[in-house]
Amino acid sequence: MNTNSTETLKKEILSAVQNGDIAKLYMLEQKANDTFNEKTLLDYYRNILDLALEKLTDTLESHTKLKMNEVQDFATARALYEYAMEHYHAGKNEDAAALFEILGGITDDEKFSEAMQVHTAAARKGIDLDTFLEEYADMDAVEASGNFYIGDFTDSVHSLLADAKKESE
Repeated sequence: MNTNSTETLKKEILSAVQNGDIAKLYMLEQKANDTFNEKTLLDYYRNILDLALEKLTDTLESHTKLKMNEVQDFATARALYEYAMEHYHAGKNEDAAALFEILGGITDDEKFSEAMQVHTAAARKGIDLDTFLEEYADMDAVEASGNFYIGDFTDSVHSLLADAKKESE
């Protein structure tokens, strides 16, 4: 990318950050990945996460839910889910479980909330991400759905949820 294009991209990103426009940042994601070095990309994704955490705080304080049919709320849920998955991938299961649990209760989308219950149960049980993906996620269905989250599961998930329910009683 030439210098002029890079400067234009930086201005678009700055404007999106100043306006709290997470959706716009996701729209610019591929350009950012093609243009910036690793350090700058980390800052880029940190901006997305900071905006999402700010939106989460506002949502919790106002006792409302993220509306998945609203672009900014959808982008916020995506950013928070990606953050939770980073924790899960890093083996920080308790942190991931807490984030999944919050996500499960903060959106108005029932399928997403149910999927977060499965994620929470797996992380709490200490199931690593690779095992979760291999044994519990139906990745073919996930890919076909086009969702940003893992929301399709194998039959093995029933025993996982039953175990989680027993442990919480």
